[in-house]
Amino acid sequence: MEKLLRKCQIRNQLVRECMAECLGVYILILFGCGSVAQVTTSQEKNGHYLSINLGFALGVTFGIFASRGVSGAHLNPAVTLSLCVLGRHPWIKLPFYVFFQVVGAFLAAATVALQYYDAIQAFTGGELTATGPTATAGIFSTYPADYLSLWGGIVDQVIGTAALLLCVLALGDQKNGSLPDGLQPVLVGAAVLVLGISMGSNCGYALNPARDFGPRLFTYIAGWGVDVFRAGGGWWWVPIVAPCVGALLGTLIYQLMVEVHHPPTFQEAKKEVELEGVEPEGEKPT
Repeated sequence: MEKLLRKCQIRNQLVRECMAECLGVYILILFGCGSVAQVTTSQEKNGHYLSINLGFALGVTFGIFASRGVSGAHLNPAVTLSLCVLGRHPWIKLPFYVFFQVVGAFLAAATVALQYYDAIQAFTGGELTATGPTATAGIFSTYPADYLSLWGGIVDQVIGTAALLLCVLALGDQKNGSLPDGLQPVLVGAAVLVLGISMGSNCGYALNPARDFGPRLFTYIAGWGVDVFRAGGGWWWVPIVAPCVGALLGTLIYQLMVEVHHPPTFQEAKKEVELEGVEPEGEKPT
C-alpha cells in the first residue's frame, strides 16, 4: 500500500494546494448542508436552527484542519481575494483556488443529496422545488426571507462577510497576540458559529461565494431546475458579489484600525532604515 500511495504522490505545489482547498470546502459543505438536510427533512424533529449553525461551524473547523498545512485553508473565494489584495497570496493562484473551492462545494452537495435522497423524496413527494412549503433547494444554497429586499440582502452579506474577515485577520495577526497553532481553526469555527447565531435569519449567512454557487449549480443540474436562479427575485448573484465586497471592506477596516499601527519589529525597522545608516528603533529580538 505504501508503494502504491507513493506512486500517487503529486509534487506540483499548486495542484496540491488546489486539492487541499477542494477537500477543505468539501468537508465544510458536507457537514454544513448535511445538518440543514437533517433538520429540513425531519421537519425539525432531528435538530433545529442551532444544529445548522453548529454543523457549519464544525465543518469550517475540520475543513481548516484538513487543508491548512498545504493551502492555508482559505475555503472561501472572498478570503482568497482579500489575501491577494493584501499581497499575502499570489494573484495568479486566485482563479485556481476559486475554481477548486467551487468544485469542492459542488461535490459535497452531491454527496449530501445522495445520502439524503430517500428523505428528500419522502419530504417533497418527489417534487423538487426552490420555493413553497416543501422546498428543499434551501438545503444546499441560501435564499432570502420573504420580507427581505434585494438591497437588504446585499447589506446583510456585506456586513456579515466584513465581520468574518475582521475575525479571521485578528486571529491570524501574530503582532496582536499569538495563539496556539491548533486553536486557530477552532476559533474560526467559533466565529462562523456566532455569525450564524447573530446574522443568519435574513438570508442564511452564505458569506462565501463557493459555498453558495457550487451547491446551487448542483441543484440546477440535479432536478430543481432554473428556479434555483430565479427564486428570491434573482437572488443567486448576491451571495457571490456581496461577500467579496464585504471581505474587502472588513480587510480595510482591520488594516486601518489595528494592523497598520503595530510598531515594526527590529528586522522590519532595520530594512526600512538600512539605507539611512542609523540604528533602527524596533522591537529587538530576544
